[in-house]
Amino acid sequence: MGEFPSEARAALRAAEAACGALELEEVSDRRGSAVWKASGPRGVVSIKLGTGEAAEVTAREASVLDQLPGYTVTVGRFDGGVWFVTPWLTGPSTWDVFRPVRTGEGGRVEALAAAVDLCRAVTDLHEAGWVHGDLQPQHGIHTEQGVRLMDFAWSRRLGITPGSTFDGTMIHLTAPELAARIINGPQPVETTQSADVYALAGTLWTCVTGTWPLDYETAGLAKGTPLDALRKAIAHRAVPLTTRLPWPSLQARLRHVLLAAPDHRPSAAELTMLVKAADA
Repeated sequence: MGEFPSEARAALRAAEAACGALELEEVSDRRGSAVWKASGPRGVVSIKLGTGEAAEVTAREASVLDQLPGYTVTVGRFDGGVWFVTPWLTGPSTWDVFRPVRTGEGGRVEALAAAVDLCRAVTDLHEAGWVHGDLQPQHGIHTEQGVRLMDFAWSRRLGITPGSTFDGTMIHLTAPELAARIINGPQPVETTQSADVYALAGTLWTCVTGTWPLDYETAGLAKGTPLDALRKAIAHRAVPLTTRLPWPSLQARLRHVLLAAPDHRPSAAELTMLVKAADA
């Protein structure tokens, strides 16, 4: 793990104001985006630093957090980058909650409740007029106060045109119509709540099985296939869903969402009810 950059010490001062004397733990550092966990006697916060191309992405995420109800953020700039400090989210991710299901150790009652809670969190975000744009198995944290979503870098308010080019986030959870827009344009591509629901269903499928929903091997797309080729195949719906069904009752509902045309895809609220009705 690297040392905290001295040029971003203003971020440390903001964290110290909230927590007191700090203990730092680097959580991740990739593609110009680094996250630190800062713990002190008065609390725990997350410090996110964005440098290079990730600087404006980090600034964009901070702007979204500042607008969302229930989230607090302190943001600043340093030479070559952007930082923000926000309360640390304590609790397991949806991926973590589903671990006993994937290992055959049970846990379906708890996992189903977590799936419903995640769907409700996305429903609340949508009803507030937002699109998340990057839902993944690790992006819902199950805290004592309920599910909190993470990673809002590609989020947008409905009716607001994105200000930068969108080339997709997690390719394996990209809705076919969104993949087609990325290929064909025009840019900037506007992500949608319907595409969020596709990613939400794909996220839950992945949490159940431990694998992505799409069967690339059957489609003749070997590991290492270029991203552009994967996106083209997804856009043309040329990749079938995997046939492994360890939880048929839940996966049948998710399959319906993943195969539906965008105009016939359930809303997040409707998916919540579908998931809630599955057998544990």
